[in-house]
Amino acid sequence: MMELTHFNQSGRAHMVDVSQKDDSSRRAVAIGRISMLPETLALVKAGQIGKGDVLGVAQVAGIMGAKSTCQLIPMCHPLLLTGINIEFSLDEEASYIDITASVKTTGKTGVEMEALTAVSIAALTIYDMCKAVDKGMVVEYVALAEKSGGKSGTYRRTSMENKGDEHNER
Repeated sequence: MMELTHFNQSGRAHMVDVSQKDDSSRRAVAIGRISMLPETLALVKAGQIGKGDVLGVAQVAGIMGAKSTCQLIPMCHPLLLTGINIEFSLDEEASYIDITASVKTTGKTGVEMEALTAVSIAALTIYDMCKAVDKGMVVEYVALAEKSGGKSGTYRRTSMENKGDEHNER
C-alpha cells in the first residue's frame, strides 16, 4: 500500500524534503473541460464576449497559474518551469471547450500540480469572462492525463473521459 508523504512522524503536515533526489526531466499533461450554452460558445469563437479575447486571456491565466502553484497549494515546492503550453479545443456540437496543459521542468519533483492548476485557472478564467452571458457553465472535470520522469516513472490515463473510476496504466 502506498503511503502519504506530506505528513511527518508526528502526523503533522510538512513539505517533503526532495534534496536527496536526483534531477530528472519531468513532464505532466492535465486536461479539463468547461461546458456552456451553444450561444456562449459561439460568442467565444467569434470573439464577441465583452471582456475581450476569452481564449487568449485564459491561456495567459493558465500559464500564470502554473507558475503560481506553490503559492496556492501549501505543500508544493517552488519550481523552475522550463515550458508551459495551454491548448483549447472547441466542440460546437456538444458545446464545450476542452483544455490541455503541458508543463515541463528538470528537477527533483514533478509538475503534475502545475499542470492541473494551469487547466483549473484557464477554465475559471473562461467562466469569469463569460459569466455575464452564461452563469450555468460547468467545469466538468480536471484530471492528470499523463506524467513522465522521476522515481514513479510514467503514468498515462487510458480514457480522457471522467468515468468516476481509475483508468490508467503505469
